[in-house]
Amino acid sequence: MSKLIFTSEQIRVLRRNPYVKNVSEKSITYSDEFKRHFVSESLDSKTAKQIFIEAGFDPEMLGESRIKAFAKKWRKRYRDNGVLALKDTRQNRSGRPRKTERTPEQQIEKLQAKISLLEQENELLKKSEWSERRLENSEKTSETFARIHRMKTDGSYTGTIIDACETLEVSRSGYYNYLKGLAQRNVREEEDQAWRIQIENAYSYRGYKKGSRSIVMYFKNILGMTVNRKKVQRLMRKFHIFCPIRKANPYKRMAKATKEHHTVENKLERQFVQGIAHKVLLTDITYLPGANGFMGYLSTIKDGTTKEILAHYVSDNLKLAISLTTIDVLMSAHGATLHKDAFIHSDQGVHYTSPKFHKKLADNDLGQSMSRRGNCWDNAPQESFFGHLKDEMEYKSCVHLEELRAIVDDYIDYYNNERGQWNLKKLPPVHYREQFLSGVA
Repeated sequence: MSKLIFTSEQIRVLRRNPYVKNVSEKSITYSDEFKRHFVSESLDSKTAKQIFIEAGFDPEMLGESRIKAFAKKWRKRYRDNGVLALKDTRQNRSGRPRKTERTPEQQIEKLQAKISLLEQENELLKKSEWSERRLENSEKTSETFARIHRMKTDGSYTGTIIDACETLEVSRSGYYNYLKGLAQRNVREEEDQAWRIQIENAYSYRGYKKGSRSIVMYFKNILGMTVNRKKVQRLMRKFHIFCPIRKANPYKRMAKATKEHHTVENKLERQFVQGIAHKVLLTDITYLPGANGFMGYLSTIKDGTTKEILAHYVSDNLKLAISLTTIDVLMSAHGATLHKDAFIHSDQGVHYTSPKFHKKLADNDLGQSMSRRGNCWDNAPQESFFGHLKDEMEYKSCVHLEELRAIVDDYIDYYNNERGQWNLKKLPPVHYREQFLSGVA
C-alpha cells in the first residue's frame, strides 16, 4: 500500500525529479508535462508502474495504490475531456443537500456516527492518500463500501446506511449492489489466487521468463490444459507479473566482406517458410556478454519452416572456426535428413563470405544465400530467436565458456522441445516438425 507521510529524505529525492511540481509530507503534485507523458506512454500499452519507473520514480516510495490512483484519474480525464483536462486543477464535491431538517437528537446521532466513520477513514489515510483517490476512482468506492459493511458487521458503527453513504460520498444503491455481488467476488478472488500460483509456476518454469502467449502454450503443451489468453493477461496485470520488454540489439553487426571474400545472391527473398522441412537453413552469430569481462559468442542454424534450432556452437572468440564448426554439428546431427536442395542463408559477415566457408558448404552439397547488405530483415527469424534467447535466458552471470555452453544447451533443448510458438499451432518446434512430416500440420 502507498504511504501518506513522506520522510525528509524521500521529499529531497522526489524534489530532484523534474516531473515533480511540488511535494510535502502528505502529498505530491506532478507536472502537467508528466501527466501528458504518462497518457502518451499509456496509449502505447505500457503499465502505470513501468511508466513511473522509467520517469525516475521509485514505486516502493510512492506505493502501488497511489500510482494506480493517479493512473486511473489521468486516464479518465483524458478520455472524457482530452489533454486540456490534465492541467493541474482541483475538483471539490459538496455532497447532496437534505430535503428535511434534522432534530437536535438526530444531528447528535449523525455527528457521532460521522466521528466513528472518520476515525476509520483516518486509519485508511495512513495507507493511502484519500484526497487524491476520491475523484473518479471506482477502486476507492469499492473499498469504501467494504469498510461500511465491515463496520456494520462488527458493531463499530451504529448509525444508518444512509448517513454512512452520505458522509463518505458514495451512493446507497451502489452499496447495496456491492452487497449483492459480495459472495461472487469472494469466490472469484479465491479462484484468482489459485490461478496466480499456476501462472507464477508457468512464468518461472525452467528459469526462463515468459509472456502471456508462452504461458498459454505452457499450459497446453506441458499440462495439457486449455487456458484463455485474455484470462492470463488479466491475472498477470492484477498480480504484477511482468514479461521483460524486448530491447534493441546493442551490438553492431560484424565487419563486412573484404576483397578476397565474395558474396552470393539472395535466393531466399524472405520466403522463410517454404513448406519443406530441412531446406531453408538460417544462420547467424550473436554476442553473449557475461560477468567480469567474459564474452561468449553463439552460432546457430535454424530451420525456416519448423523454427527448430538444428545446430549451435558456443565459443569464446569470433574466429572463423565458429561458423565452420556449426556446419559440422549440423551435418553430424541432420545430414541424412536434409533436403536435396538445402541451402544456408546468412548475412554478409566475414564468416560467411570466407572462401573456407564456401568450400565447407560445397563439400557438404549445401547451397548458399545471403541477405542484402545491412538488411537484418532478410534474416528476421534468426534475429527473432536471438532476441527471445537474450530475454529469457539468464546468461549475464557466466564467467567461463563451459558454464555458458551448459546454459545455452539447456535453453535450446527447452526452446526446441517445450517452448510453444503461437504461429506453430502453439506447439514447440520439434512437435510441430513431427506433425509436419506426418502430414498433420
